[in-house]
Amino acid sequence: METKLLLKKIENLTNELDSVLSKIEIEVPDVIRRCEHALMEIDEKIRQVKAMVTEHQFEDKAQEIYFFKEMKPSLIAKFIYYSKILDLESTKPTANQKTIKKHYETALMDMKYFYSQNLEFYNYYRRKATYLDHKYFVRHQYDLKAKFQTNLHNFDENFTTANDDLVARIIANDLLEKYILFEIENIGTNKEKNCDCTSKLEWSSPKVNLIELIYALHQAKCFNNGNIELNEIIRHSEKFLNIDLSSFYKTLGEIKGRKINRTKFLHFLNNSLDAYFIEKDA
Repeated sequence: METKLLLKKIENLTNELDSVLSKIEIEVPDVIRRCEHALMEIDEKIRQVKAMVTEHQFEDKAQEIYFFKEMKPSLIAKFIYYSKILDLESTKPTANQKTIKKHYETALMDMKYFYSQNLEFYNYYRRKATYLDHKYFVRHQYDLKAKFQTNLHNFDENFTTANDDLVARIIANDLLEKYILFEIENIGTNKEKNCDCTSKLEWSSPKVNLIELIYALHQAKCFNNGNIELNEIIRHSEKFLNIDLSSFYKTLGEIKGRKINRTKFLHFLNNSLDAYFIEKDA
């Protein structure tokens, strides 16, 4: 199989996984059950990707580096992220707020320790440097004088490079940090009861239009610089606009399945606003 075709197949599998995870985030409210479902889906996709890559000979180093620096870490990071949340939430004490906060803060300290232990590589990755990629992200290129993980020999050398796992852990920790900070901020709070959050706005257009708009804004990273899950955006939109979007994923699938003018509401908004400006300029 040509490498370009291989990478395209892996990209499609990753996109399929993202859609499934979005559905799980929306439809499974319990965090432990949600993580368990997500991990099963991610594990299946990782196994499929591994089966394709272990026997593949990349046509050039640039393609191999791209897979092991960008594609594989992004996939593995999802597994690490949900695994850590599962562990964090399944061991969370049913105690007072101070104890729960300490539980989360301990996890943050563990991440800080990880960064301190891998500071040199962390800086390399954050600077988007490339001068050592041929050592870090090409198979069978381990430098025994360099710092690497002690469990290296437990890995499949045909599906592992010296540092792709570190990239995955960095990505996962970034996501986990945001999750933990959000949980700490909301310990013992019930904002709906403690404030008058009743909105006077109601969405009066069809639901499908709102879903098209929300998903477009989410894909463009218009909320929290993209550092927020889709189900959180849906939850806030439902409360703020007094609407039930529980069938969000099904409706989104219908939008994706349109044969003509897939984003017709966005086109309508563009034409409507443009007509307004033309009228005012006249």
